Formats: sequence, structure tokens, C-alpha cells
Amino acid sequence: MDTERIRIKYHSNEIQKLEYIDGKSDWIDLRAAEHAVLKKGEFKLISLGVSMELPKGYEAVIVPRSSTYKNFGIIQTNHMGVVDESYCGDNDVWMMPALALRDTEINVNDRICQFRIQKHQPRILFEEVKELGNDDRGGIGSTGKH
Repeated sequence: MDTERIRIKYHSNEIQKLEYIDGKSDWIDLRAAEHAVLKKGEFKLISLGVSMELPKGYEAVIVPRSSTYKNFGIIQTNHMGVVDESYCGDNDVWMMPALALRDTEINVNDRICQFRIQKHQPRILFEEVKELGNDDRGGIGSTGKH
């Protein structure tokens, strides 16, 4: 397996350092770098306390952890964040745009989202055709229905 190097700047001494746990998951947990108290319906950009220089040709995808809503009652307002390699300055701090669906409190070091890196999409050329010539699956929401 290839190894990529990511240069990282921590903006908080209180959060645990990021680590890649080999063999468990290739998603890496991100932690809240600030204490936040939100009332139902409130929005906040929650600092994740890191800036990174991604490898050339890569971008990061940030999504909530599967337990984030259950544990904290927040959702990520853009549902999936994308950080491209140009967002790499000393003050380009990664954030989670959070919307509280109930009153909640998030503490420093709470694991609220996760990320992975992926290569940029290749150039795409769209070729218009009259027919695709493939079998239809049955439409949106049809999988598993008889």
C-alpha cells in the first residue's frame, strides 16, 4: 500500500493528534477544538483545530461520523465538505459547519467528523448518445423491492 505524507499544523494543544489506524478504517477522526453550546436551530462553524498541506493531486472529503447525530444532535450543513490542496495556509483552519437539531454541548476533543483523502477526478469528456443500451434497474429506490 502506498503511503502519502500530509504536513499538519495544530492550532490547539488540547486536541489529540491525528493518527491513521492501519487495518481498522482509512477514515481519520477529526475532533472539536473548541467548546460549543448550541440551542436547537443554531448554526456554528466548529473549529477542528488543524490546517494541512495535502499531497499534490489530492483533496480531502469531510463527513460526520456515524454517531455524530446520535451523540451530539448536530448535522453537517453541507453534508460533505471538500478541502482541496490549495487550502493549505497556516490559517486555513478546517471547520465543521454544524446545525443543532436539539440543544447540545460539544466539548474539546469530541470526535465529531472524519476525513479521507482521494485523488482528483480525471478529466471527463461527455459523449451524447441516443441510447445507452444497458438493462434498466427499475428507477430510484427500487433496490431490494419485489
